[in-house]
Amino acid sequence: MWRKWIVIAPVSLSIALLVSSCEDQVTQCQRLIQVVNAGNSLIDQNKGEQVITSLQLSRDLQAITQSLEKLNLTDPNLKEFKRNFASIFKNMSEAIAQASLALGAAKSAEASPAGRETLEQARNEIDTSLTSAQSAGKQSDILAEDLNKYCRRSQ
Repeated sequence: MWRKWIVIAPVSLSIALLVSSCEDQVTQCQRLIQVVNAGNSLIDQNKGEQVITSLQLSRDLQAITQSLEKLNLTDPNLKEFKRNFASIFKNMSEAIAQASLALGAAKSAEASPAGRETLEQARNEIDTSLTSAQSAGKQSDILAEDLNKYCRRSQ
């Protein structure tokens, strides 16, 4: 239930702020940072969780991606940050979903030659997915640092 509020609150706030007229760059920075932080919090809370939780995390990250895409920003630099973060969260969501599905396949593999092949294939998919997610995480960290620097200069 609490995780739903993590997604609902930023989305509701984003909608409320969209209704208001002209915003300055500081306010736009705050809105973007709030949605990005919500996505990062989801990831931090769900590290190492099981298949069902990972699938939910993937869906939650899709919602964060949609929230980012819906942000109405006028500052061209913030638009670029928004686009990059949306791409990162989308990639993370896809990688986590793929790893979760592979983990599910591995758990249901039978003790047979075919099952061992399924297990090996799942292991490879999990490794590939986690590498992709880690890469996206590193990109997110660098981008967050750049966003914070940019927003500090505008205050």
